[in-house]
Amino acid sequence: MTLEIVTIPCLADNYAFLLRDQETGKVALVDAPESYPIQKALQDKGWKLDMVLLTHHHNDHVDGLPELVEEYHPQVIGAKADANRLPPLDLALNEGDTFTVGESEGYIIDVSGHTIGHIAFHFPYANAVFTADSLMALGCGRLFEGTPEMMWASLSKLAALPTDTIVYSGHEYTASNAKFALTVDPGNSALKARAADITARRSKGIPTVPSTLADELATNPFLRAHLPEMKTAVGVEGATDVEVFTAIRKQKDNY
Repeated sequence: MTLEIVTIPCLADNYAFLLRDQETGKVALVDAPESYPIQKALQDKGWKLDMVLLTHHHNDHVDGLPELVEEYHPQVIGAKADANRLPPLDLALNEGDTFTVGESEGYIIDVSGHTIGHIAFHFPYANAVFTADSLMALGCGRLFEGTPEMMWASLSKLAALPTDTIVYSGHEYTASNAKFALTVDPGNSALKARAADITARRSKGIPTVPSTLADELATNPFLRAHLPEMKTAVGVEGATDVEVFTAIRKQKDNY
């Protein structure tokens, strides 16, 4: 069950991803911010598009879908809980449901917080999870609809995946996320090294997405809210994990 994954920059700072099951040649797309870069990537690879996997309803993740549906007639998959706000779905799924891209099995994780009904797509045999605007490289999505408790629960689910999981998130926000992370976790040597690498990558126009879950656990302040050293750094010793996460999220919102 091997997936070939292609990262596609879209709009100003979005990412979409093509997944090709190497056993069957079936191709899926995660999110559709705009159609042209995705169509070009498909043409360059000589692939057709069989499926589109939608993480959430925001325009910068779905606006390219109508052109892709017209051109390729893919099966469209998304969250049953958000079906009323998503484009028309061919298959509506809930947390824990499984689906396949060719012979590659994936399953749904509810990661509500950024929006209600936001989902992630996890392919355990490919060590890949597509998290869009839930867990992001060195960050997490702003809480437009959900509560801090909801987002902390969602991030905790993702943090429990195998540490070698590759995290494909939805935006190139990593440089700004790194600057903020250093303000709340300045003594973290792994974070300092990662921030330097991010600066070097972005100076060359190299994407910082995907990342590894191991790196996120070591450096992403939103995944580290349960740690005593993070509670000390944020100045909320004795607070609950959710309270620490809430404090970090509030600081980021005002950064």
